[in-house]
Order: sequence, then structure tokens, then C-alpha cells
Amino acid sequence: MSRVTVNSTPIIGLSIVGQLTLLSDLFDGVYVPEAVYQEIVHHHAPRHYGKEELKRLVNEEVFRLYHVKNRSLVESLYGKFHAGELEVIIGEKELGAQAVVMDEHAARSLSKQFFLRPIGTIGALILGKKNRKIAEVKPLLDNLLDNGFYLFQRLYREALSLAEETP
Repeated sequence: MSRVTVNSTPIIGLSIVGQLTLLSDLFDGVYVPEAVYQEIVHHHAPRHYGKEELKRLVNEEVFRLYHVKNRSLVESLYGKFHAGELEVIIGEKELGAQAVVMDEHAARSLSKQFFLRPIGTIGALILGKKNRKIAEVKPLLDNLLDNGFYLFQRLYREALSLAEETP
């Protein structure tokens, strides 16, 4: 298909439902910016969703670690956005690709200003079903909700509709 750069929330969400490798099934290249990697691997949260999977996927070169070259642009926008979000967007532009995997509304809006197409965690799951990589979206969405992943009910219903599943 194409290559994408991914932010932390989709890595965590897909890890929760055991579908982190779905990204490498759907895209030719999956890039993880350094700031995103550091946030997930070195974060000291009580739950370490994605930590071991991400380390393994990077070590096995299934996912590629990316070091953003335009540090000054990251630094100039930092504060309005997190470093990981900025590195996803700027890194994707540097790579010459057109899609980012991120969930945060403001960062998705910024990515569109950079002429990138944002895909969220839910969008990746729907794409996975449409490409026959996963059988059902609903149990995965329910698992996300059970694990504290925030999801508007409207988005939940819309996702099931797009996946051609009933609520």
C-alpha cells in the first residue's frame, strides 16, 4: 500500500487489542519517530501497553525508528503540540509519504495542513477488516473501551457501520 508514520496512542490502542502488527500488514513501511518510541518505551506508567511489542518490532525491523531531521521546526511548534505528534507529522513529510496514524484531534488537523491524510486507531481497525486482516471490529472496540480507551459513542457506532457490523 504505502508507508506511514505512527503516533503513540494508536500504538498503545492496537497493542491493547493485540493488533499492533496490523500496521505492518496494511502498510509497506511503518515508521516510529524517536519521541514516540521514547514516550512508549521509557514512560513509567503503571500499564506499559505497547512497550515490549514496540521494542521487539523495532529490533526486528518490522517497524523503523525515525530521527526527524528538521529539529528547528519541531522546536518552534513544541508547546502547542507534543513532541511525538510533531515528529510524526514532520517525519512523514521528510519521508515523502502521505499518511499518518494518530488519534488526537488537534494533531490530525495540523497534519491536514501539511497535506497528510490522518488515519486513527479505529480507522486502522476498519481498514484491517476491509483487507481481511481481522475478522471483526466490534470485539476490539469493546476491548479498547474496557481498558479505558476513550471513544465517543457516535464514533463507536460509525465505526461499526463502516465495518458493516451491528452495534
